Amino acid sequence: MLLNLTDIVIHYQKVAAVQGISLRVEKGQLVTLLGSNGAGKSTTLRTISGLVRPSAGEIRFDGKRIDGRSPDKILKLGIAHVPEGRRVFPGLTVLENLYTGAYVRSDKEGVKRDLEKTLGHFPVLKARSKQVAKTMSGGEQQMLAIGRALMSNPRLLMLDEPSLGLAPLVVQEIARILTEINRKGVSVILVEQNAEIALNLAHYGYVLETGRIALHGNADELKDNEHVRKAYLGI
Repeated sequence: MLLNLTDIVIHYQKVAAVQGISLRVEKGQLVTLLGSNGAGKSTTLRTISGLVRPSAGEIRFDGKRIDGRSPDKILKLGIAHVPEGRRVFPGLTVLENLYTGAYVRSDKEGVKRDLEKTLGHFPVLKARSKQVAKTMSGGEQQMLAIGRALMSNPRLLMLDEPSLGLAPLVVQEIARILTEINRKGVSVILVEQNAEIALNLAHYGYVLETGRIALHGNADELKDNEHVRKAYLGI
């Protein structure tokens, strides 16, 4: 077991945004979190990465309890988080942005190898390594944000709405890259507005509704579930 959340409760002031959820991610698994806006998906990711502290419950990563640890320590353990909104450093070049992702590392040779691997996943970043990030398209910035997260050499990569606002062809390319990354051994948690894409990519899924897990199961099972088909797949 790589990641295990048990009875997690998360409050924003006095309001419970997440109400006692439990979920797990196996090594090498791609897991998706589905749900409408405000269901608690982004809050769950932010809590795993240490940006928000749970009010109750526990989070274990590779057997170690991590709830309450700082974000930099959680990153060092191997959890990288790509938040919603393509958050790159706009005034830095592509290459400079990528190197910021490795700031917690001291293994220079490993960083060099991972830079080559990352540029292999994203040929457009290699071609534009000296370009300033703010001059890139939305899709290119999203690829850069994912690439920067990979530079930390994560065992678990968490992505929050990576396809939001992007053209269909760019979305397909990002989906292909995520599949490739996962096949090479990186576990993934994917929060994605496009439920069809998410379930096609995922091995397992959880459906969050008003801060609780309403359904969970293998991705193929969820695709056939009547509630999921009506509420999230538009069928």
